[in-house]
Formats: sequence, structure tokens, C-alpha cells
Amino acid sequence: MIKQAIIPLAGLGTRLLPLTSVFAKELLPINGKPGIEYILDECIDAGIEEVVFIISKKKLMIKNYFYKDSFYKKIIKKKKDPRVIKEYKKILKYKKMIKFVYQNKPLGTGDAVLKTKKYIKDKFFLMLLPDDLIIKHNCSKSMMRIHNRHKSSIMASMNVSRKTVSRWGIYKLGKKINKTNYFVNDVIEKPSASKAPSNKAVIGRYILPKTIFSKLSKQKPGKGGEIHITDAIQSLIKENEKFIAHNFAGKYLDCGSMQGYINSTVEISKI
Repeated sequence: MIKQAIIPLAGLGTRLLPLTSVFAKELLPINGKPGIEYILDECIDAGIEEVVFIISKKKLMIKNYFYKDSFYKKIIKKKKDPRVIKEYKKILKYKKMIKFVYQNKPLGTGDAVLKTKKYIKDKFFLMLLPDDLIIKHNCSKSMMRIHNRHKSSIMASMNVSRKTVSRWGIYKLGKKINKTNYFVNDVIEKPSASKAPSNKAVIGRYILPKTIFSKLSKQKPGKGGEIHITDAIQSLIKENEKFIAHNFAGKYLDCGSMQGYINSTVEISKI
């Protein structure tokens, strides 16, 4: 069973400026609830017991959000507001399962993952990207079921427009397992439309093997001077590590852009 998850949170959120000039994008409210709490709730529902947050010194606001005990205690003592008490108990539940590591230089998602190496105990772990919300169905939970069946790494997959493939990691699919799952032959980071092997994109949910750390520790920077997780995954695939692309059943929301953030609030308010 997979019991640990990691969540990279060190990015500056420039797509959400000016809001993120003073505020961590993961704490921005989506229908009255901080975005990061949707991700944590997905983890809890999937059976995750420990979550490692990768933050930077510029994102200490995220850590502070979970460590406001004295603030809550003073208000509860003074007002005994049931709503505040409920919120405080929820924060305490999250706090007990979270650890923090730091990525102070923006060297890519692969570098962020490598920072968590000392905390990962088991052969596989879950990674969730906070800009990608998947509602109406727990994607992480369904990926774990596939992992338990095939004992392999899993990555969420979604069809995207050919015009936008350069924004994504794109799969070259191999053998079909069933109508929602395929083995992966290649993953290419942000290819041009002419070089993309498909329009199947990697979405921000991964079940990764612990062996990826050895690849990341030796990996040279790729596009943009960053360490890309997709390059490390590609190295493992070449060594016959099994990866499965999972076409998830939920609704995808990109809350990392301004329009996407606005749309996310609207969509979640309908649930």
C-alpha cells in the first residue's frame, strides 16, 4: 500500500500575478477553501498517511498556515465559535501528516522531488501537482487500484489539443491494457506539435518508484535549465521499468492560471 505523498509547492505562481505577489497561490481560496486543502483531502481519501510539502523560504506562508495554534486557541477561548473550532480541528488533522522540505532555487520539478529522498520509505510514492485539481472522482485512489493490480508506476493522462502539446509532457503509448489504461513507451517533455507522438498529456498525478531518486541525482538540466521529472521517467522506461498511463474519470481543472483559477471556483461551486 502507498502511504506517502509529495507535493511540490515552491513555484512562484507567476501565472496568477498580481495575486501571488503577496500570497501563496496554493492558499488562494477556491469556493471559500484554500486550494491546497482539496489536494490534501484527495490524499486522505486515497489512504495517504504522510505528505511531504516542498516549499521555499519565499513560501513560508504555507507552513505558517498550518502552525497558527496560538491564534486559533485565543479566538476559541474568547468566542467558542463552533465554525472556528471545526476549522482548527481540520488544520490540526492536516498538520499531523505534513512534513516540510525546502527547494530555494527554482531548478524544476525533478529537483523538487529529489529533495524528498530522505523521507520516502517504501518502493512507491504518490506525487500530486497542486495546480491540477481533479474533481468528481478521486484520481489518486483509482491510480492506486491500478498500481496494486500491476505493481507498476502510474501517471494520469488526458487528451489535449494538438495546438497545446508544447505545454505538456506527452506520451507515446504502448500496449492497451483496457479502455482507460495503456503501457507507456515514451514521455517527451513539451514537444512541438510536429514532434508530439500523441495528444495524450501527463496530468499532475503520479505514482513513482523510489528508484527515480538515483536517476534524478545524476540528471543534467533539460529545457529551460531545469531538472524535469519526465526526463527521469523516460530513463526508467528505457530500462524497462513499467509505467501506465491512466485516463482518469474526474473533471480536470487548471487552477494555476488566472482564467483557470476563476473557472475552478465556478465549477466547484456547482458540486
